[in-house]
Amino acid sequence: MKKTILVLEDAISVRKILEVFLGKDYEVVSQENGKDALDWLQSGNLPDLIISDVQMPVMGGTEFLKEIKSSGYFKNIPVIMLSGIESSEERIKILKLGAKDYIVKPFNPEELKIKVEIALS
Repeated sequence: MKKTILVLEDAISVRKILEVFLGKDYEVVSQENGKDALDWLQSGNLPDLIISDVQMPVMGGTEFLKEIKSSGYFKNIPVIMLSGIESSEERIKILKLGAKDYIVKPFNPEELKIKVEIALS
């Protein structure tokens, strides 16, 4: 059975790239923001990995990360954060909140795939 990856990304183009690229090896479920993703999780879905954009409307990735890492039920799901912010300060903040990895956009899909494999192993 394929492992499931939950993708949180408000930019349709990036979301489509992730769906196509990761969809070959994984079941990919996409949500546009942290609130929709939280609703999806709370309705009984448990992905093997979450890939989340940092900057999104409604509920951003940082707030979403805080929510799931403070939840007993979801805190062990590895999270890879994607961001257009290339700052060491931002990266450290996100990693301290419990993200497994932080990847700056634009990213190389091959590199992301390797990081996904590592996070799932």
